[in-house]
Amino acid sequence: MSVIAIGLNHQTAPISIREKFAWASDQITTHLQDFRNQFGEKTEAAVLSTCNRTEIYCSVSPEHLGDTQKWFARLGGESPSILDTHGYTLEHDSAARHAFRVASGLDSMVLGEPQILGQLKNAVQTAREAGYLGTTLNQLFDRSFSVAKRVRSSTEIGSHSISMAAAAVRLASQIFEDISQLQVLFVGAGEMIELCMTHFSSKQPKKMCVANRNSIKGQELAAKFSASAITLSEIPEKLHEFDIVISCTASTLPLIGLGAVESALKQRRNRPMFMLDLAVPRDIESQVQELSNVFLYTVDHLSKIVDNNKENRLAAVAKAEDIIDEGVHGFLSWLNKRDDVPLIQRLHQKTDQWRELEIAKAKKMIARGDDIDQILELMSKGLTQKLLHGAMADLHSKDMGTRDKAQYAIEHFFLEGCKRHTVE
Repeated sequence: MSVIAIGLNHQTAPISIREKFAWASDQITTHLQDFRNQFGEKTEAAVLSTCNRTEIYCSVSPEHLGDTQKWFARLGGESPSILDTHGYTLEHDSAARHAFRVASGLDSMVLGEPQILGQLKNAVQTAREAGYLGTTLNQLFDRSFSVAKRVRSSTEIGSHSISMAAAAVRLASQIFEDISQLQVLFVGAGEMIELCMTHFSSKQPKKMCVANRNSIKGQELAAKFSASAITLSEIPEKLHEFDIVISCTASTLPLIGLGAVESALKQRRNRPMFMLDLAVPRDIESQVQELSNVFLYTVDHLSKIVDNNKENRLAAVAKAEDIIDEGVHGFLSWLNKRDDVPLIQRLHQKTDQWRELEIAKAKKMIARGDDIDQILELMSKGLTQKLLHGAMADLHSKDMGTRDKAQYAIEHFFLEGCKRHTVE
């Protein structure tokens, strides 16, 4: 079985592609079941889907690599060629290295951010509870979490970082001079929206409001910041009241359409609106960006602001990569040893068969009254001939490659092994 990682992220694909592969949490288990139905009960798989990436980590037979790529592309409604231009397929050590870098925050838009580790742990827990993880992927992810912990505690990779929420405030400040005179609408009630509210509240805006599908959850979040709360259905009639709109939900369809924004602009008498869509798939129709007096940004636009501060943390990357190298080496060592187990088991079975065969011959000779020294001589020769037969045949082969391998086996496995086990 091979360890494989297939996916696309903010570095390889624009949001217009990523949103096709953005899978809601309630879809993940269904996709995993579909994967196992196609590739067999022995396969292992886990899916990580965030606003910046969608990836599947799996353990499958090497011959299934092409079909795995087709499976991934099909769920996004695309052809496998999408992975050539906007994705990646990683195997063995490259797949392990990628998992460790993702867990450590080295592959994130915000270098060193800790949120991705929690998202990866949730993805692993989902796969584990549904029964789609086995020994291989459990080892991979357990080691990735351990590496991430070392990177976080041993380097300054997370210091000086600008979070997505902080970048949102910076971006809004480029449009409006004084946020304290503005009204802000937050659509959604998840972790990202709460982080955004925390940063915006420090600027003391004139009003903050939360709109959420679950009104109770929306009201609870609003209460933390002394904000008001509305339902999603109230957005069209109240949208004109807000100068800033920050949206991040798990909706599969846009919640704020072109018509609603056009109507809001008329009521605002074309006073500008700043709209930030952090959701993937997008919450705000992309055509809104064509309207005058609307400054619409997506999660991809924030990367430029985040990149401006990345240089301060690059010194820590080299040390983090060294830790990851150690983790990859350790995982591959474990994986190689695990791959050797079936061969070792077959060797034991075969040698046991030879031993039982020679013992059976010896017992017959004893029953006939043959000389004990002769019996022992024949039994020992029988065992050594069986052990050496394959190697000796290869040693006399006309193929030089086969002969070289046989010579190596005899020198290292037989001669060197005899030295180590000689009784003095």
